[in-house]
This record gives sequence, C-alpha cells and structure tokens, in this order.
Amino acid sequence: MIAQRDRWHEISNKIANKRRFETKDIVKRIKAICGHDITLKNYPIKVPRVAFNPSIHLFGNKLRVYARIIIGYYTYTSAIAEFDIPLEELYENTQKKYEAELTVYPTTRYDLWGVEDPRVYEIDGELYMTYTGRTVFYFNPEVKTERTLPVTARYENGKWKKIAVFRMPDEIRSFVASDKNAFMVKSDKLMFFHRLHMLNDKFYLAVCNVPENVLKSEELQEIEIGENITVMEAAPFESKIGWATPPVKVNDEYLVLIHGVDRELSAYRVFAVLMNKEGFFTAVTPFYILEPREIYEQYGDRPFVVFPCGIQRIEDRLIISYGGADSFVVLGEIKLDDLMSILYENRLD
Repeated sequence: MIAQRDRWHEISNKIANKRRFETKDIVKRIKAICGHDITLKNYPIKVPRVAFNPSIHLFGNKLRVYARIIIGYYTYTSAIAEFDIPLEELYENTQKKYEAELTVYPTTRYDLWGVEDPRVYEIDGELYMTYTGRTVFYFNPEVKTERTLPVTARYENGKWKKIAVFRMPDEIRSFVASDKNAFMVKSDKLMFFHRLHMLNDKFYLAVCNVPENVLKSEELQEIEIGENITVMEAAPFESKIGWATPPVKVNDEYLVLIHGVDRELSAYRVFAVLMNKEGFFTAVTPFYILEPREIYEQYGDRPFVVFPCGIQRIEDRLIISYGGADSFVVLGEIKLDDLMSILYENRLD
C-alpha cells in the first residue's frame, strides 16, 4: 500500500503540472430533454418538474436513459426514471415525448431523502447502478456526518435490487460529511471509486478495493470500504473535483471523465483521464473538454453546470449523458479519435 501511495503521489504531481484553466469544448450537443418531455406511467403525478444528471446504457438499437427526476421542490427529493431512445432518433431535432417508468426511489434509511446521480455500468455481464443516497439524517441539524452515502443496486429480472451501501471504517465515519460520485470497476480486482467530502471541507478523489462477493449479495448490506488512496487533488483554480462517468474501455486502457468546479464562478466543467488495468492514470487532458455553453447548461435550478453520469461507446464515437443546470437531460457526442489524440499527446510517463 505504501508503494501504491508513492506511485499515486508521483502521478498526481504529473497531472498537476499538465492541467491548466482552459477549455476546448469538443462535445457536440445532440439532444436536450426537459421534465415536461417526460411522462411517468407508474406515478400519479405524470410529469416531473425537472429531469437531469442521467446515466445511460446501450441495449441493442436503443439507448436507455436513467434520469434523476424531481416531483416537487419542498425537499428536492430525487428518484430515477427510465426511458428509451431508439438510436435512429438520437440525432433528430424534433421535440419528442418519452414515457418513463419510476424504477429506483427512496425505500431505506440510506436513501430516504433522495436517490441521486446514478452511474450505470456492466461487470461480468451484469448491470449495476451506484447512486448517491440522501440518508435519513440528511435534514437533521444535529447530525453532521454521512449525510449522503453510495448505494449500489443490481439489475435482475427486469428490476433494480439494492444490494450494498458503502461506508468508511468506524474510526473515520465521524469525519465524513458525505460520500458521492461512486461506481465500481473490475479489472485485476474489484475497485470502488468515490469522492469523499470531509468535515474540514476537504474533498478527496479516492479509490479502494472491495470484496468481489458484494456483487452477488442477495440483500442490502453495509460494506466497510478499506484503506483508501487519494488519486488526485483539485487544481489551484478548482474548489473541488469528482468522478463523472464510469470508465469505458479503449484498447487496453480505460477512459474516465472527471468534473471540476472552479473557484470564481463555481461552474462545473469536465476533463478526461486514461487509466490502466491496475487503476493508475496514464494520461490527462490538460484542459477541460466540456463546459456550460448552451442556455440550458447556464440557466436552471443550478446555473452553469454540466454534470456527466453516463457514457457509451458506439463505433467511433462516445455518447455521454449529463445534466444541464440541474434541469435538463443532455446527450452529447465526442469523436473518439479526437479525444484520444489529446490524451495520447499528454501521457504522464
């Protein structure tokens, strides 16, 4: 573990030397979907107020969208609604209506006040979703710790089954304000990626190993995550960074998007890294590749936000899904060769 920490420290320094406060936006906007474009077929209120921060997964010739929705504004409690977009409609400019099903919503003490920002990904042929759960303590002024925790569900028999909630060890929990932006990756081992927010208002982009049997759990259980490694710190021009999308494999490496929040405007922007099978970063885009540019990204419930949660590779392009200003589901396209060219030119070795 000491050797790993030393290597990560070296990598972090190399990344810091490359990154700069600049944007070259290479994302082609394809589609922006608002809450009024979505109807819920299994809930009495048929139209959500807003839909945003979606994940995606490709099923044959259709793209399934997992959108975070808000029914009312009193507590801003979130749930996940799913709907499909046929690939032939992906680039159509006409405004469509989508029929969605409410599938993941608050049911436990770990997500009572909201199911937020899903990341959907595949491991060993099975589909998993890790989301941010607003815990039962979220609005309790006497409780300052673990306001949010990562929760994972497994897709089986057409439904999502909640199987795990991840918590730091006992001796550290009292310092954890929240834990977000999580997903799992299986390469040589099963790794858990998450973003810790501590009571001292420090943010840590962290990775740790978790037991593989968590994937087969038949009931919701607490998983104590072991020794963590901080893999990257915010740049001097950022107040915080966080994991954006689960990785997509490109050749022998994995492409991961990361969001950063600048200190002046508190705007969310996105950059990319490459990662090897051991989980170490091998390249980084020195500038942001996505920033709030369109009016639906600059104006909404939370202005100046692009917040990716999903990514899928379709031939020579990447489709990314992100929230625009906490109000819109946005789909964008990146030419894979363009992004990889930037990354290959900015290797860390």
